[in-house]
Amino acid sequence: MTAGTEAPSASLAKALQIGDWTVEPELNRLSRGDEAVRIEPKSMAVLVHLADRPGEVVSRSALLSAVWPDVIVGDDSLTQVVIKLRKVLQDAADEPAYIQTISKRGYRLIAVVRPAGESQGRSAQAARTPNAPKDRRAAWLSVAGLVAVLLAAMAGVRWVGGGPDAETAPVSVQAPGPVPARADGPVVAISAFEAMSGDQQEELLAQGITEDLLTDLSKVLGLWIVDARTLGEPRAHGLPIDYGVAGSVQRTDQRLLVRVHLTDARTGRLLWSERFEREKGDLFAMQEELGPRILRLLPAKVTESELRRVSQRHTRSLVAYEAFQRGQRALLARQKAENDRARALFRQAIGFDPAFARALAALALTYAADYRNQWVTPVDAALDRALEIANTANHINLDIPETHWVLAFVRMERREHDRAMRHLETAIRLNPSYADAYGLIGSIQTYRGRPADTLGNVRTAMRLDPGSGNLHFMNLGRAYFFLGDVEQARVNLEQALARNQANLEVHVYLAALHVTVGDNDAAAWEAEEIRSLRPAFSTRDWLRTYPMTDAAQKAKLVRALGELGF
Repeated sequence: MTAGTEAPSASLAKALQIGDWTVEPELNRLSRGDEAVRIEPKSMAVLVHLADRPGEVVSRSALLSAVWPDVIVGDDSLTQVVIKLRKVLQDAADEPAYIQTISKRGYRLIAVVRPAGESQGRSAQAARTPNAPKDRRAAWLSVAGLVAVLLAAMAGVRWVGGGPDAETAPVSVQAPGPVPARADGPVVAISAFEAMSGDQQEELLAQGITEDLLTDLSKVLGLWIVDARTLGEPRAHGLPIDYGVAGSVQRTDQRLLVRVHLTDARTGRLLWSERFEREKGDLFAMQEELGPRILRLLPAKVTESELRRVSQRHTRSLVAYEAFQRGQRALLARQKAENDRARALFRQAIGFDPAFARALAALALTYAADYRNQWVTPVDAALDRALEIANTANHINLDIPETHWVLAFVRMERREHDRAMRHLETAIRLNPSYADAYGLIGSIQTYRGRPADTLGNVRTAMRLDPGSGNLHFMNLGRAYFFLGDVEQARVNLEQALARNQANLEVHVYLAALHVTVGDNDAAAWEAEEIRSLRPAFSTRDWLRTYPMTDAAQKAKLVRALGELGF
């Protein structure tokens, strides 16, 4: 035990009465009347630590030291645990009956605390009775669904197997590695364009303009382009921002008004502002003008060929463009019904513009999702279809990083890892700041039995896109599991789970990890979560569509999960 780390609470071995709830720390269980729920070990440790000091303000640093000894984690770990506890207790942050937040100081437990079985009259504390809790699993599943819809409105095409992020604030578990080498030039952060009226079609246009501007400017080798939607604090990603681009979109009848601003991020000085007013059908002509206009204002060497590439549009059909944006929203929900809806919308977009390569690439992802999640039979036919469509998208336009990424993803699913890596190398050559490409390289390295090579690539991805935390932390946790670094595996997998509790793969690795270290209670908890997400789960069936090729790693998973009846 390191200096300054508190000893585990003696109450961890005792049953307590906290408010209306009987708390059994050894079983990670809370009960009230006929109701009983289990909570994660870390959540129980936080609750017991607070219960040992009823009514006292416990600082965040003290809680982090007590519950995560010898491990460096971000404040977000504690925040997520408190959120989970409040959900189970049906406690409200604004009118708490159990856990009160003390601004800039920490938390305190304000409910009655006494040994289990002791009458409440012996306690001097006044207690308030919370509302009866709803089913815990139903509560977090409904929240996860809502988060998925909200995040889908703000993101481009993301990974199929992972799930949406429930949090976008970056949390650093270890110091990220160096960013990849690039041509000298300014770092430009692109912020989300604001939809002024809140109209759904206007929001789709604002999202599309943001995504296209990110894609277009990333084609220039003399720039480092950053998605400001994922940054949190401006320098949290480790890159010094030189310039910022932001704007707004307003749609009235058949007119489209777009305002764009370029600022010096170091001084906050407005360098350029322009108002583009066009007929709605002239959106693409405006976009052709916008990218080159911004580039000419930046101190970067831009060739004429790069200017031509930046001004190229992915489609000339506004209806195809809008259908594509709606399809992206549905795709990110990662559920069967939404996947089918996304496919229909991408087909609609392709119907309006058969040469719309990004829509074809996104369509391929829907078939890859069918394969990975085993939503259809025969399942192998879905992956064949995904490869066919991804190849078509890539042949239509070889200069789009996203089509190379999708083809790499499908090749990975087919366990053709070397071919997948070649496409990712091309994607990074086309867009040196393509975070998803580095992240997918990290996944492939673990799947092929090289988890040590995963770490640097994922840290680079985290530098470039801190907001995709769920995927990055899962990737790191999976690599550390196979490297045998138990504590780092646990920390990263718990970080991933805090951002998306419906991610089956994270639960699988946490279950295997707990079995490996002999934590039977935590392993049983994760087994229950796996069965709630996929009642007929079996390791053999799951591995059938899992892209891992390393035999030793697969055997490790089979042994661990076999002890849980999987």
